[in-house]
Amino acid sequence: MGKLLLILAFVLTTSLMADEIHWAKNYQEGMVQAQKEHKPVLFIISSHSCKYCILLDNTTLKDAKVVQKINKNFIAVRSWTDKRDYIPAVLAQNTPGLPGIWFLLPNGDPMFQPLLGYAKKDVFLQALEIVQKEFNTNQKRVKK
Repeated sequence: MGKLLLILAFVLTTSLMADEIHWAKNYQEGMVQAQKEHKPVLFIISSHSCKYCILLDNTTLKDAKVVQKINKNFIAVRSWTDKRDYIPAVLAQNTPGLPGIWFLLPNGDPMFQPLLGYAKKDVFLQALEIVQKEFNTNQKRVKK
């Protein structure tokens, strides 16, 4: 019985850890990682006092499908305005509200205009699909 409880506790702990986004340490390291792994970047500008940022964190970014898709296909980077984290000027100037959700090429160029505000998981998953498809299509063109 003791072994069963230990195994169950291990499985639960492992599955809980798997449901977290693997955030890069900062913008610069995320971009280096994106170039090495040749992946698009999910870059989110947030604030700890922003109710829509908190809502995004507590719902959409905790969803197992969202987490899995981000961890598999993107380099995730988060910058906090209230911590004065680095945010490229062009992105900061073009983010009129929070959260600002950007999809970037590995060189830092934006792929699209940002998503602004809270996005439900279905909308977020759809956005991830569109970005991944566009990234893959552009890479095929570049390689020709």
